[in-house]
Amino acid sequence: MAKKAPRRTAERILETTLELFNRFGEPNVSTTLISNELGISPGNLYYHYPAKDELVNALFTRYKAAMLELLVSAPEVRHLEDAWFFIHHLMERVWAHRFIYRDLNDLLSRNRKMEAEMKEVLQHKDTSFQVVLGKLCHEGVLRMTETQRQGAAQQMVILTTWWLSYAYVLNPRGALEEDNGPAFTAQAVRSMLGLCTPHIGSAGQKQIDQLLSGRS
Repeated sequence: MAKKAPRRTAERILETTLELFNRFGEPNVSTTLISNELGISPGNLYYHYPAKDELVNALFTRYKAAMLELLVSAPEVRHLEDAWFFIHHLMERVWAHRFIYRDLNDLLSRNRKMEAEMKEVLQHKDTSFQVVLGKLCHEGVLRMTETQRQGAAQQMVILTTWWLSYAYVLNPRGALEEDNGPAFTAQAVRSMLGLCTPHIGSAGQKQIDQLLSGRS
């Protein structure tokens, strides 16, 4: 029984840290604020996570695992609706860990481990988007050359990486509020599916029009 309490405390620390990082941005959250929010002593916090970077790394590890778990499902995409769900779930993961994207350049400049692993995540995204586009082409939904698929996949990676920055510039005081998650996700999905519209046939165009107008 005594061994379970540290794990529960460590998990509670991570959940609270994620909430604070997402709300205020990682640079604006101190370990003192985290311990005060949790109602524990700084020493208790340091027992589990001796430095703030360890909190960042632990949260990034969780984010990476969640993202890779989704990305490996890319071969299961067969239809535009499958692609919509795939992108939607991906952007939900971005939103859930939005502090990473909010302060991405700053975090990468200070954290070599995260710098290397973020590159790996982006490479996996690129590969998975190419797989998704290839599957849609195989099913006759899209008509794209390999070069076009590579270009579209790269644009999708860029959109997923910097969409949060775009939203923040448009609305610095409200874009990152928890209630804005569904709108953030829906707008990003519409923009990414919009990249496919020049390459869709008449039947596919009807499907994508329904998805873009009927999903939120």
